[in-house]
Amino acid sequence: MIYLKTREELELMRESAQCVSRTLGMLAKEIKEGVELKRLDKLAEEFIREMGGVPSFKGYPGPTPFPASLCLSINEQVVHGIPGDRVVKDGDILAVDCGVFKNGFHGDHAYTFCIGNVKPEVRKMVEVTKESLYKGIEQVTANNRIGDISYAIQQHAESHGYGVVRELVGHGLGRHLHEDPQVPNYGRRGTGPKLRDGMVIAIEPMINLGKKEVRTLSDKWTIVTRDGLPSAHFEHDVALIDGKAEILSTFDYVEEALGILKSAN
Repeated sequence: MIYLKTREELELMRESAQCVSRTLGMLAKEIKEGVELKRLDKLAEEFIREMGGVPSFKGYPGPTPFPASLCLSINEQVVHGIPGDRVVKDGDILAVDCGVFKNGFHGDHAYTFCIGNVKPEVRKMVEVTKESLYKGIEQVTANNRIGDISYAIQQHAESHGYGVVRELVGHGLGRHLHEDPQVPNYGRRGTGPKLRDGMVIAIEPMINLGKKEVRTLSDKWTIVTRDGLPSAHFEHDVALIDGKAEILSTFDYVEEALGILKSAN
């Protein structure tokens, strides 16, 4: 069942999303060669709780309850990486996925960071993954369908020769972290549920440098590419308001910390 949000609920969701945005911005200053993943997770949980929120991911049910506040996925790890003693190295890419529950609603989005001297072909894949996110967001308009979002993401990524993960999808967002509808990153135009005012969806391309196939590690959470090549992940929380897309989250805090000039996105 798809839950449509009122204007008041959308503003509460915006606050939750912005808490995630600020957390990612704080982490952007800490993500550098030599930092341990478990330190990033600790910093994020403290920051989230200081804002009056609760980490959405910690204890999330699965094969085992998820043990951390962040999903931190390095290089060939696609999503759901568990923070531990691993240290970030020069040339790595690190996908940081964060969720915050506040005022009865979840925020949930992700950003992939390039650390130091990342290979040009990997950096390009990260850029295209981010572009594909915004290609999908452009399709969030009145009278469009979920399949229009999916198609736009798939076409942009595959036009550059990248693999689009099938097993993992975006999703509705609200009082629950995962709600209907599912938002695949591949599909056909004109298919799936119709977009309606009050819908909030987490659009999150997961794009591989190589082939689309993935597998799950023995921890039963971490998803990696089967061919061992890197993968990137970006995510925004997007509402349909008055027939148009409104991004409730922002990358501004991250990009200000990284010294990236602000763009239209």
